[in-house]
Amino acid sequence: MPMNADDIQRFIQEALPDAQVEIQDLAGDGDHYAATVVSQAFSGKSRVQQHQMVYAALQGRMGNELHALALTTKTPS
Repeated sequence: MPMNADDIQRFIQEALPDAQVEIQDLAGDGDHYAATVVSQAFSGKSRVQQHQMVYAALQGRMGNELHALALTTKTPS
């Protein structure tokens, strides 16, 4: 069963409360999304560590309910 964008955003913001999250459904199928996540929690972390933080926020749903998530992560300007 696909995930909806609101659920993805909610999971990320629960794990990273200060995050600004923008979700885009890439294929209109509820299975392929792009997310831009901006959080101070990413400060000093490598891009891989930042992405791992987002994937951890999804609590194992990556590869199950959520097939693909293209990530852009950054710290606030």
